[in-house]
Amino acid sequence: MADTGVAESLLRRIEKADDGADSLQLATGLGVDHQVIVGAVKSLQALGDVISADLRSSKHWELTVEGKEIAEQGSHEARVFSAVPPEGLAQGELMKLSFGKIGFSKAMSNRWIRLDKGHEGGPRIFRAVENVEDQVRENLLLVQGGNTSLDEKEKNELKKRKLLSEVTVKTYWLTKGPSFSTSVTKQETDLTPEMISSGSWKDKKFKPYNFEAMGVAPDCGHLHPLMKVRTQFRQIFLEMGFTEMPTNSFIESSFWNFDSLFQPQQHPARDQHDTFFLSDPALAQKFPQEYLERVRRVHSQGGYGSQGYKCEWKLEEAQKNLLRTHTTAVSARMLYKLAQQEKFTPVKYFSIDRVFRNETLDATHLAEFHQIEGLVADYGLTLGDLMGVLHQFFTKLGITKLRFKPAYNPYTEPSMEVFSYHEGLRKWVEVGNSGVFRPEMLLPMGLPEDVSVIAWGLSLERPTMIKYGINNIRELVGHKVNLQMVYDSPVCRLDS
Repeated sequence: MADTGVAESLLRRIEKADDGADSLQLATGLGVDHQVIVGAVKSLQALGDVISADLRSSKHWELTVEGKEIAEQGSHEARVFSAVPPEGLAQGELMKLSFGKIGFSKAMSNRWIRLDKGHEGGPRIFRAVENVEDQVRENLLLVQGGNTSLDEKEKNELKKRKLLSEVTVKTYWLTKGPSFSTSVTKQETDLTPEMISSGSWKDKKFKPYNFEAMGVAPDCGHLHPLMKVRTQFRQIFLEMGFTEMPTNSFIESSFWNFDSLFQPQQHPARDQHDTFFLSDPALAQKFPQEYLERVRRVHSQGGYGSQGYKCEWKLEEAQKNLLRTHTTAVSARMLYKLAQQEKFTPVKYFSIDRVFRNETLDATHLAEFHQIEGLVADYGLTLGDLMGVLHQFFTKLGITKLRFKPAYNPYTEPSMEVFSYHEGLRKWVEVGNSGVFRPEMLLPMGLPEDVSVIAWGLSLERPTMIKYGINNIRELVGHKVNLQMVYDSPVCRLDS
């Protein structure tokens, strides 16, 4: 039946009903699904005051899929009784039947059958009564027929066996509206130039505009949560007077990534198990030669008050190209560039960009992630200055409870891990790493001896996962990302 036909049939039924009609009863009378009637009601409501529809809800009992099967074929226990012949049936044979296990226990509790465990052929089941009455099936047939005379105990027993369920049905009570008519006239939605020129608009009935209706959401791009949190971190650095470092080169030489940071060539992080090395081009060729020589000397022989690592320093090892393992390589380049100025000027730098490590992939680690780094270079900076800057930085993030724990880094001394108290987890969690760059790193660059550089770093993914309640990093980055999560995430966050 077409939608217009359903609507007109519905109107004719309402016309005959003086006090109104129930939509579910109308669906039964018209032989259509109730949802078809609901659709026709909504269409008629859109035409204006043709009908009045009052939404009502009622509860009734309905057979489950298993309940319908029992109503048709009988209960499990009755079918077990019927399956046992007068001479008995082996228990193993009965259990092979689909209804055997459930029916056996129910029939035993009803004392319809008995089990002879000592039978010479093995456990055997015999009938204990001549015939049975399948009350379960009869009760289900009563419910199926619309009879509600069952008492609560019987209903609850059937519900417990998952043969019966209580469902809520929403229906409409339909009555005539002020503009009631048995014919459906399509209302115009557009005023066309042809209507105006011919004057036909005078005889048309136009659908009223709904100024309360929401417009169609425009198609647009959506910022990934990671990029939103990145913008928040960037804004904090800019508010604190920091300058962003250029981090657009993912490829670095081992010299800038490791050697310039006073990280020994025998360090485990320089192994292929931890770093992605390039095969083409495999080696870097251009280095500031005087600076490279000073780095070689401080590694192999010591200097600037340090004894160095007292081991051979190889140029071919420093030449190896790799995907940078941290943005501190960029910090080293920027500090070297600063040292080449005629007069030193204090600076505050920051960067937020991708780094790469040959990690084992799991819920909290990827081979590619973002590192946030900040550094301050000035005369006479101490560990107290670092703690003060860290307090200011994390306070702007909404993190006020901080603890510092001594740590070891090859290129910072002293070094500290930064911990914050997590209210949700009710424990202290690590949120970053920090330290003061070593003289063996700074003095070969040419920086004045009384200049100190304090620095700290953290990942971008971990705070983003905490903010958005994501437990697996692969649901934040990669092919498992739920795009709906990206669409639905808030435009901005005001919880800091």
